[in-house]
Amino acid sequence: MAVNRVPVLKRCRSLGMDPIYLGISKKSKRQLKRANRKMSEYGLQLREKQKAKFIYGVLEKPFRNYFVKAKQMEGMTGENLMIMLESRLDNVVFRMGLARTRKEARQIVDHKHVLVNGKQVNIPSYLLKAGDTVEIKEKHKGSQRYKDILESTGGNMVPDWLEVDADNLKGMVKELPKREAIDVPVDEMLIVELYSK
Repeated sequence: MAVNRVPVLKRCRSLGMDPIYLGISKKSKRQLKRANRKMSEYGLQLREKQKAKFIYGVLEKPFRNYFVKAKQMEGMTGENLMIMLESRLDNVVFRMGLARTRKEARQIVDHKHVLVNGKQVNIPSYLLKAGDTVEIKEKHKGSQRYKDILESTGGNMVPDWLEVDADNLKGMVKELPKREAIDVPVDEMLIVELYSK
């Protein structure tokens, strides 16, 4: 599998975004040395796409596949794309506060710690639907790892479209999120324009 080895804070600086969207509370003290050149329209569109891919940890081919699916669904393509990215299993585990970052959530899913509707699922890109329940396996619930995670994510706001029982490490997708409920700094219309060329 392809792995992006660029340091996270450096990547955040180059994309002009706050690391807090990745669940990282560090700040970089360095400023990006960039000539005051005006960015082209294509450059802006590409940066938005790279931002979305970076935040959700999706590579180019799966991201394009999401776009194709979003285009076939009814409604606005950009909104459909963001809703699909937000309803990925690894992202939902992160949003529920069962992981500190999306990367950690992906690892938790990969290591077969997660049950969806009572069945083990180890595919981070698994798309959840309204009414799905997500929980950590019984044998892992007592581990120190999850106590540490809950301690550090306890103050995080859980979005309205999710219902979480932190004591039992489980939650439910009440409904699929609407675009207004998704707080990532991505302008999906630019991504649609990029792929529509």
